[in-house]
Amino acid sequence: MSSISSIREQQHTLIHQFADRIEACWQRYLDLSPYPLPDDLGYVEGRLEGEKLIIENCCYQTPQFRKLHLELAKVGNSLDILHCVMFPRPDYALPMFGTDLVGGRGQISMAIVDLSPISQAGRLPSAYQAALQALPSLDFAQARTRPAWGDIFSEFCLLVRPGTAEEEAQFLEQAAAFLEIHCQQAIATTPTPERRAEILAAQQYYCTQQQQNDKTRRVLEKAFGAAWADRYMTTVLFDVPSVA
Repeated sequence: MSSISSIREQQHTLIHQFADRIEACWQRYLDLSPYPLPDDLGYVEGRLEGEKLIIENCCYQTPQFRKLHLELAKVGNSLDILHCVMFPRPDYALPMFGTDLVGGRGQISMAIVDLSPISQAGRLPSAYQAALQALPSLDFAQARTRPAWGDIFSEFCLLVRPGTAEEEAQFLEQAAAFLEIHCQQAIATTPTPERRAEILAAQQYYCTQQQQNDKTRRVLEKAFGAAWADRYMTTVLFDVPSVA
């Protein structure tokens, strides 16, 4: 399995470490095969306010997941980004694992990880709840406010601004634990094709809400234009599966 290495080594240490942990967890638990991205969207270079912008995407699929997406982005020396979403196949009633790290100039300004429920009741399966409740309870000095579109997040969502190396390490271990729980649960899950319509509708809602992230869209539009930004957000970041 290849790894994104050309920019992660230049990124914030937490982003570098977390990208490595994500790939290692995928390799350990999941049966990976390549996921085809459009040829022009796997690696992208542009300019943003006079600085070089690089985006690198790494995508896989497995029997349980239609798409595993890890994106790393860097804008000069001012902005480092990690973005990861795991999209379950519509026959698997699994939550949506999502995580984002945003940093620059040596500081992580935002770190989020969650397992977003797909049920209409907004609750995670009992096995997930038990595993997540067993994790250490963490106390960060700076919690971040959920965005207006954040009703997709679970009660376990961790959204913080880690202010110290210790808090960065705590976030890394907690986020890696979320991911490991998810992979363990996924490979133990039996397909439920009778829930296909419900699962697809939930993924559509998740993607629709995530596409409302104005900060992401503004950055992409400044660098590449509105049409390109829309294509990237709906093709690479949050492609909405068909209900048909």
